Amino acid sequence: MIEREPLERTTKRLIEDGRARQDALSKVDGILERVTGTARDREGTVEVTVDGRGKLLALRLAPDAGRYGADGLGRLVVQVARVAMDDATQSGYNKVALLLGDNLTLALEQLSGRTTPARRRNDGGITAEEFQARRDERLRRTSEETAARAGANGGEDPADELASFDPSSLRSDR
Repeated sequence: MIEREPLERTTKRLIEDGRARQDALSKVDGILERVTGTARDREGTVEVTVDGRGKLLALRLAPDAGRYGADGLGRLVVQVARVAMDDATQSGYNKVALLLGDNLTLALEQLSGRTTPARRRNDGGITAEEFQARRDERLRRTSEETAARAGANGGEDPADELASFDPSSLRSDR
């Protein structure tokens, strides 16, 4: 048997909410048409810009792009285009979420079959938890290195004028 929870909203409010969602959903198409994603390879050989639906808007090739050969350049363009599409997809869902809210955006994402890059598990990216752990480790190392340097020269960097400034040397007329 299905358990039912009583609604705390009136029928009028439910109809208004439904119409507001319908209006918001009708704007999704426009958002996806306007959103773009751009990516380039590390060497700057290929730059691709696509819209939220994957339509190619711009393709820029460096003068030395021919060094990859036809097949290599083709693979590189496809890889960069995939990253640009991921950028556009994430940007589009971020904008849609502001309009529809997280739950409805997640439902839309599931219906479309295109998972946002931020939610993918197996694409070689890192989770938010991994990012935070790496950040904490980096900050800890930086803090330790700073403390080690401070002990070596009395805590002051002679090249840093602000470190050697003593506010008590200011004259006070009060």
